Amino acid sequence: MIFCVEDDAGIRDLMIYALCSAGMQAEGFEDGARLTEALSERRPELIILDIMLPGEDGISILKRLKSRSATSSIPVIMATAKGTEYDKVIGLDLGADDYLAKPFGMMEMVSRVKAVLRRCYPDSEKRILRNGELSMNLGEHTVTASGKRVVLTLKEYELMRKFMENPGRAFTREQLMTSVWGDEFYGETRTVDVHIGTLRTKLGDCGAYIETLRGVGYRMEERQ
Repeated sequence: MIFCVEDDAGIRDLMIYALCSAGMQAEGFEDGARLTEALSERRPELIILDIMLPGEDGISILKRLKSRSATSSIPVIMATAKGTEYDKVIGLDLGADDYLAKPFGMMEMVSRVKAVLRRCYPDSEKRILRNGELSMNLGEHTVTASGKRVVLTLKEYELMRKFMENPGRAFTREQLMTSVWGDEFYGETRTVDVHIGTLRTKLGDCGAYIETLRGVGYRMEERQ
């Protein structure tokens, strides 16, 4: 899934059409607020982010994305006005993976998206985590339990990834909170318990893999 953040509806629709025609899935958003809302539910493979946006500008959004553990690894291509060298340099310095100078052609955009995806996800087959009846494809951001596709929110996905990458390892609620929600989140650790509960429910029988360690936190049992 590619997220396109562009306030011009006509350009946004063209971008989505071009990406879908190239065999990718794409979704558009007109500003940072709608992007943030979408990111709380699902994680894209890449974000195309316009710098000139109403409200919060693209540079500020990029800075926020790269400062949070849950979104810092998502590749970002910045769309800049032609000739704005300063914005281009700032974006790259902040962690943008590439840039597009406006006005850009749709074929060029698709080509750059494919190039960044190849660079950031060089071998999706090697990015598959397995534990018993659970499977997690990090390249495609998909999860299956007992052979069935499971739809997770972004936080549920990041929790599961933490467990799948560290089977058998115990984590305190504080460790999970910092890893998934980031240092900027000041909520109660009860939030972790609630998300673990919904994650277990969605995983069905495989939800039993996630063990509660009284007085400690949680761990995922390692299974064959």
